[in-house]
Amino acid sequence: MIQNLSDMFEYIEADRKSRGSKPFTRSFLFDPVFRFTVFLRINEYLLNTKQSLPVRLLPLMYFRKLSIRLGFSVPTNVFDAGLAIVHYGLLVVNPAARVGENCRIHAGVNIGGSAGFVKPGDTTAMAPVIGHDCYIGPGAKIFGPVTIGNSTVIGANAVVNKSFEQDGLTIAGVPARIVSQTGSYGKVILGAS
Repeated sequence: MIQNLSDMFEYIEADRKSRGSKPFTRSFLFDPVFRFTVFLRINEYLLNTKQSLPVRLLPLMYFRKLSIRLGFSVPTNVFDAGLAIVHYGLLVVNPAARVGENCRIHAGVNIGGSAGFVKPGDTTAMAPVIGHDCYIGPGAKIFGPVTIGNSTVIGANAVVNKSFEQDGLTIAGVPARIVSQTGSYGKVILGAS
């Protein structure tokens, strides 16, 4: 989680590296998906350091505008450093979900919580927790209080409704099942170490 200005710059650089993007200025000017991740990190910094609303308002408004334009519903403080959103397109993420470093995520993905009543402060018990260095294929749906291990590949259009806590798996299908033990090695660029 971003706690200070140097954390914010480290997260932004890790996100850029994970996408395999050009140098910062070129990427920021010509790549709206990278610009979205930059403003995601700026908003996380401003929120976590408890900046006043007038300071947060302009970056928040631009972030929301980009979210609508790109089709992303990504809340703050869900993704660790090294987020690589690969394409424009629908992307829905539950605010209670937690995703580790170096996540490569494609269009059409839904990381959602499960329906139910919980005690206040227990909302994370209803949402997915995804490990480090994971690859989430196009159209994958991950629902409920599931845990996904590190270096896992979630195949295109997979529906994950149970936990796969072992590291280095490839899961696919409806409902998802283990199809390989190869994992995400070579499919994810490690921007964060």
